[in-house]
Amino acid sequence: MAWPLAVILVIHRIAVLAVNGSVTDDFTTVYSAVRRFLDGVPVYNEVYHYVDPHYLYNPGATLLLSPLGMVGNFELARLAFIVVNAAAIVAALALLTRLFDFSLRSLVWPASITAAFLTESVRNTLIFSNINGLLLLGLAVFLWLLLSGRGWWAGLVIGVMILIKPMFAPLLFLPLVKLDWRTLVGGLAVPVAANVVAWPLVPGAGDYLTRLVPYLGEVRDYANSSLTGMAVYFGMPAALETLVWLLFAAVVGVGVIVLLRWRYSDPLLWATTTTGLLLTGVFFLSSLGQMYYSMMIFPMFFTLLLRRSVFHTWPAWVGAYLFLSPDSWHSNRWVDWGRWADFFQATIGWGILLIAVTTCAVVWWRGERPFASEAGTVPGTGTLADDRVSRPSD
Repeated sequence: MAWPLAVILVIHRIAVLAVNGSVTDDFTTVYSAVRRFLDGVPVYNEVYHYVDPHYLYNPGATLLLSPLGMVGNFELARLAFIVVNAAAIVAALALLTRLFDFSLRSLVWPASITAAFLTESVRNTLIFSNINGLLLLGLAVFLWLLLSGRGWWAGLVIGVMILIKPMFAPLLFLPLVKLDWRTLVGGLAVPVAANVVAWPLVPGAGDYLTRLVPYLGEVRDYANSSLTGMAVYFGMPAALETLVWLLFAAVVGVGVIVLLRWRYSDPLLWATTTTGLLLTGVFFLSSLGQMYYSMMIFPMFFTLLLRRSVFHTWPAWVGAYLFLSPDSWHSNRWVDWGRWADFFQATIGWGILLIAVTTCAVVWWRGERPFASEAGTVPGTGTLADDRVSRPSD
């Protein structure tokens, strides 16, 4: 029964919102850059002190994206890119539905499509015509391959994702703690090899290091929902900014460590929740965080279907509303407050979710401690005997 609503929303987001576009246009930036590459013109020749969207991909990613520039008709290329990313989002939700052991004939898949296409993340991914839909599909495929033990393929997928957006690099923590060296090798080798191959092929590749990397190191005070972006916008004292940053970094660290408790006994919960925690930490703590990045938290939302989930608690949903809702807080009466809420509701939402995940992990762990005392632990390991029996061979 959810399919009619899901289909209508998908059509509306593509045929109306995305086709209409907006002032923010990520596609033109990428298309122009890969056309420069194909035409032999230096790729990184933009004026980076302007606030226009800039091309931020490394030479290896430029080579990977270059087939897009072979489509001579700009409008056709943009429409095709929008449709492909919308299809990728739908496919990612299908794969996550199966990953959580639900049939595609169940309510879960169309309901997840409906919910996803109502969010700011999906709307603006399609309106801005960026690549995040394909990256969400890559994330879902990576989790599926990792959990099914296909290490080389998982490494290839996460390597391509890191090549396009280095913000996915922290996810190499997942295979690291499982001693899955195949995934680690692939995840590191792919971006390195791609850039080695691309460097002599991309015109002006050296400008990436001399011009673009310094720009990437700056914290901009516009279209930036990260903690550091908010600090720059409000002129927060450096000491206070550092203190808050360290506190939330500690929250992420504690949550990641405590969640390791379930890496063998409940690998699906562990992998998806840790992924959500790490990526939310990146959005919140890095130099640039944009609200539509929140799409990458979708896998963790599926834990709602499990016996244990951070989304069984109301604070997590408060955070989710703030970083997923397309609602505007603009007000003629509360002008400043409304403007600040529009700029930084994602920042607040991410911060709430970080605290909620770590709090839940600690509560779950403490709730299992009486059981651990009664059942006993494996000598010298600190893990439950039941976990040792259920561990798959790495």
